[in-house]
Amino acid sequence: LTTLVDSPVLAGAHFHTFALAEDPPTRLHAAADSEAALEAPSGLVAGWRALVAETGALFGARHYRTYDFLLTLSDHTPHFGLEHLESSDDRVPERSLIDDDARRMAAGLLPHEMTHSWNGKYRRPAGLATGNFASPMRGELLWVYEGLTTYLGQVLAARSGLLTADEYRESLAFTAAEMDHQRGRDWRPLIDTAVAAQVLFEARGDGSSWRRGVDFYPEGELLWLEADTIIRRETGGAKSLDDFCRLFFGGTSGPPQVVPYTFDDVVAALQRVAPFDWGGFWRKRLEETPMGAPLGGVAGGGWKLTYEDTVPQMLRSRETVYRTADLRYSIGVVLAEDGRISDVIPGSPADRSGAAPGMKLVAVNGRRFSREVLREAIRETKTRSQPAELLLENGEFFSTHRLEYDGGERYPRITRDPATADLISEIIRPRAAVPIR
Repeated sequence: LTTLVDSPVLAGAHFHTFALAEDPPTRLHAAADSEAALEAPSGLVAGWRALVAETGALFGARHYRTYDFLLTLSDHTPHFGLEHLESSDDRVPERSLIDDDARRMAAGLLPHEMTHSWNGKYRRPAGLATGNFASPMRGELLWVYEGLTTYLGQVLAARSGLLTADEYRESLAFTAAEMDHQRGRDWRPLIDTAVAAQVLFEARGDGSSWRRGVDFYPEGELLWLEADTIIRRETGGAKSLDDFCRLFFGGTSGPPQVVPYTFDDVVAALQRVAPFDWGGFWRKRLEETPMGAPLGGVAGGGWKLTYEDTVPQMLRSRETVYRTADLRYSIGVVLAEDGRISDVIPGSPADRSGAAPGMKLVAVNGRRFSREVLREAIRETKTRSQPAELLLENGEFFSTHRLEYDGGERYPRITRDPATADLISEIIRPRAAVPIR
């Protein structure tokens, strides 16, 4: 039964296998809706090969006999990643290898799922290491299983060249700003999102900014960045989270096995790398509800969260691929391409205007809604004397709402703080030498 569960299958009329490494054998098998979608640029394939080398440099050991990425390129299947110890089931839009916008959005998926071979499959939280499917799982350590994997996946994407340094920083800025605007953090501690994961995974998107979602992914990324910068600070740069990864997830290479761990095991391993009150650090960040996102890692890494009026490239790509308009950081709303409101941040200008999830934005200042029209109206709030007017459709009813806001466009960035050493650039620096093919 174990073999069957860990043996997914991929097949298709348009199929190609990319050899990535020989020892142990590592391959990427891609099936697509068209032959053209398989024409991966040489630089992208080089990034996949670099990823294999970078995981080896990070963990120092491999706990699989072979590793196979099963990559589905289709607009007709759900898009997600599912990890196994010796493979991963990865599904992205059809043009993710050949379109720059789709490529940027998919860049972190393979690094994330491959990291799970070490974090999640080899080392597994004791509450998730059940002996059969009838035993309930306990997910209170998902901030390690998924939060650390999110952090490492993004770092490995940058070290491998699958993300540029600018793309990595823009992605980090979105994560930081998203959590900083997550009003559910005012009442719900992060640990509760892990304990309630089985409910939150299936929750609707509307209301998530007040209810919270599976925030152990993005907030976990911020927390493990903070842990990384603390280790570097406490050891004078002699050690980093890489040393924790080699100690906790590395060991001796060999065939697949599962080694469970507890909260105390995580704390003890961090303590061995860099003496610090790690138990207090994690309990405070997991159990308390402080104001604002945990941005200690961004600041400790030599950067700071700021806002500008220019749409970052990663946001343009995200909106193009997912057909959304993300205006959380100005008026506080996320919309689908057709104007349907996905979510509204409590207390934001959009919320105060009476806009709510499920409504549809039909027109802005008398013009039919589009992303460009809405952005232009937001831009004009700095100079326009009258509030913008939103025409909203709610079922069979239409109503006009005044948007009291004068801040113009706001999009997150992280910018250098010259008073602090640039640790983030050091964190994403490549570690491995990749053979030239």
